[in-house]
Amino acid sequence: MIETPSFPPLLSGEVVPNNMDPFEKAVSRAIAGVDSGTVFYSEAGDTLRAALVLAPETPLEEAIQAVYVAQIGLAESLGALAPPEVAVHFLWPDRIKVNGAVCGRVRFAADVSDANEEPNWLVVGIEVPFIPQGDDPGANPNETCLLEEGCSDISPMALLESWSKHTLLWLTYFLDEGFERLHKEWRPRCDTLGEPVKQPKPGVFVGLDEKGRMLLRDGPMTETISLIQFAEHV
Repeated sequence: MIETPSFPPLLSGEVVPNNMDPFEKAVSRAIAGVDSGTVFYSEAGDTLRAALVLAPETPLEEAIQAVYVAQIGLAESLGALAPPEVAVHFLWPDRIKVNGAVCGRVRFAADVSDANEEPNWLVVGIEVPFIPQGDDPGANPNETCLLEEGCSDISPMALLESWSKHTLLWLTYFLDEGFERLHKEWRPRCDTLGEPVKQPKPGVFVGLDEKGRMLLRDGPMTETISLIQFAEHV
């Protein structure tokens, strides 16, 4: 029997069929004008897929910092539900790592692409695999799932419930205090900070600026790379 998740005040849940992508459903409903705070989710047991619709009141460059909120919410949820030895980190811009291997991602889309334009809606989604994916689950040692990392006692709906609560809490912090508190929480969980990276282009990942943009150093030059360019097109 599938458990029904409960959502905190200000958020509400809407289940979608298992053969439907909750993120795509959230985008289509956001375009149609669904209420902000609606979480679309699938009850499939192999992967948690969920998407939250937001109605920002700030320019896109600031609003898209909610991607970091979703990441922190997921890290704190896994921290609360998983065994204490399970380590959760981030890989900029959108990957979640569990015990050093990629274990899910954050997805995001908005109805505008100009950094200075205020979006009518922003959809932030998560995907977290619970069991091995594909025909040859051991083919890529850099990818994992929760089952392989000792999290067999966690159910997708329990993680969804926890994620919604932690995400709402951090959304409140973000709205009240701005990006600084998010940055302080996010920074220690990024395991490529200060390291050479190849994506999105070669350089040294110096950190994030006050707008949440990647600071990438290549020799004497440092450039900023915005999350906006990684948003899904709708």
